Amino acid sequence: AAQSTQSSYSYSFSYQLSICFGKHDCNCSAPLSIGSIGAELTSSNVSMFITSDAGNTWRQIFDEEYSVLYLDQGGALVAIRHTPLPIRHLWLSFDEGRVWNKYSFTSSPLFVDGVLGEPGEETLIMTIFGHVSHRSEWQLVKIDFRSIFNRRCIESDYVPWDLHDQGEHCLMGVKRVYRKLKSIARCVMGKTYSVTMISEPCDCTESDFECDYGFERRADGKCTPAFWFLPSSMSRTCTTEHTFLNSTGYRKVVSNNCTGGVIEQYTARRHLCPSQAPRGLHLVTSEGKLTATIASNVTFLVFLEEGDGSKTSITVDFGDGNAFTYSNVSSIEDGIKHIYKNVGIYRVSATAENSLGSETVLLFLHITCKPRYGRASNNMHNTDSHIVFYFYILNPVITLEGSVAFTFSREGISIVTVQVSAGNTILQDRKTIAVHEYFRSHLLAFSSNLDDHNPDVAEWRLDVSQVIKTSMVQATGVNPEQLLVTVLPGLPTAAEFFLLPDKQLTEGKPDKTATHLDQLSELVLRALNQNLVQFTLRPGVQITVYAAHLSAAPLVDTSENHSGSAMLMLLSVVVVGLAVFLIYKFKSRADVCVRTQMRQNHSCSLRSPSCGSV
Repeated sequence: AAQSTQSSYSYSFSYQLSICFGKHDCNCSAPLSIGSIGAELTSSNVSMFITSDAGNTWRQIFDEEYSVLYLDQGGALVAIRHTPLPIRHLWLSFDEGRVWNKYSFTSSPLFVDGVLGEPGEETLIMTIFGHVSHRSEWQLVKIDFRSIFNRRCIESDYVPWDLHDQGEHCLMGVKRVYRKLKSIARCVMGKTYSVTMISEPCDCTESDFECDYGFERRADGKCTPAFWFLPSSMSRTCTTEHTFLNSTGYRKVVSNNCTGGVIEQYTARRHLCPSQAPRGLHLVTSEGKLTATIASNVTFLVFLEEGDGSKTSITVDFGDGNAFTYSNVSSIEDGIKHIYKNVGIYRVSATAENSLGSETVLLFLHITCKPRYGRASNNMHNTDSHIVFYFYILNPVITLEGSVAFTFSREGISIVTVQVSAGNTILQDRKTIAVHEYFRSHLLAFSSNLDDHNPDVAEWRLDVSQVIKTSMVQATGVNPEQLLVTVLPGLPTAAEFFLLPDKQLTEGKPDKTATHLDQLSELVLRALNQNLVQFTLRPGVQITVYAAHLSAAPLVDTSENHSGSAMLMLLSVVVVGLAVFLIYKFKSRADVCVRTQMRQNHSCSLRSPSCGSV
């Protein structure tokens, strides 16, 4: 709502804004709008308002709705009342709507259907069209206002006018001064009139910048990273260059022309690409499919999220005895083509490696025979009506059942890939399993407002897990490598954190390990109970993390048949190789039992009759 000199009114829409910053500058005299006095719009009692200073203040000119036409580049205003009744008068103003003179435009009242102006801003001719009665023909009334002006405008008829917003003269980084017709001048500006404008850039201030991608403006006005955004990901352009632009969290507003000032402080800075191991490697086919026909060209695409691509070699093993190594990522931007000569399931791998480390990603590709077509109907015969499950753990397992049993006998990280095949359609899911021998865990709860923003998708849970972990590390000082956090599927939102021992301090010392974990657990729970773990989900949405009373599974197994130590299995669903969101835990020093179902969360113990299925 804009401010009127009388009272505030609710803005509806503008009939015409005569302030222009385009190719042709126009008069800045009198923008008009329609609205109603009060806190909200109403369907009746609408009024007309006008401003002479680009919207800083408004004056009411009519108590009813009118059609307003600009003449002579805004030097004169013509208004005709909106009414279903026949009329024969119009109103004319030469002083930006302060005084209106009444004129008769027809001898017989006319039902006015519309008003048209001649082309061009300098026009002094208008046309009114309507009908005398509901049964009569259309009537056109052409009005030429040139006769009421007695002279051409001269230089003394104009005054300079500074464009400003509530006293702020720098708008979009530029200070502008216009030549404006005096409100008391009654003269014709004509086609030769030009808005002589003084325009000069202003020094940049913080208001000339908006938050860059991935950043949000907080209550203090500063732009900080959103909960889902990792500023380190900005260096991913290093896959093709040796430098990258590191955002400060701000970017100049589009079309803003300010210079100097704080521009150096807020403009993105170019940095040398950091030396880092490859991370975020992806391997997909160009069509996104996991199946292809024999003797056909298969195009593989390799992407690297982080790491200097120019110094990172890529080795692609097609799984059929052929493998190729490329010197950098940019050399294979168009993809890698390969033809398979035999039917089968091929384990395709891509490995990115540089002096700081390496990363490998797998893809299991099904090569099938070419489709057979019937002689009569030309329809493809699909004889496979079964759903087949392919489990790739250490060794591939093919089954018609939706579960298999597998035992992990030692600590480590394993990736379980599951494919479901129905005819020529194959879907894939991937789970990352981390097995640890000693751990402590506890459920987490949140302030209720988090549920309002939970879309219950894996990517969101992964982002929030990272934010919770960061908040817990800041509040407790725990080593990030010893803390795992996962947000569980479903509502209300719940999560679980796991504490792992420091291997250097507790290796081979079970008693010291238990004491160490107990101390870490007490430290974290104390911070949670004191409401020290908080994070901002988005501006105005503050989330507090609490310690829940019960854990998702027993932390101690008192059975005499098993060791007193514990095993943690971190089970994660990775959507497109990114999302990690399920955690499981079990107990047994000798081996670990895993039961998973795609996109579900379960837990089991060796004593459970259902234990042992994946």
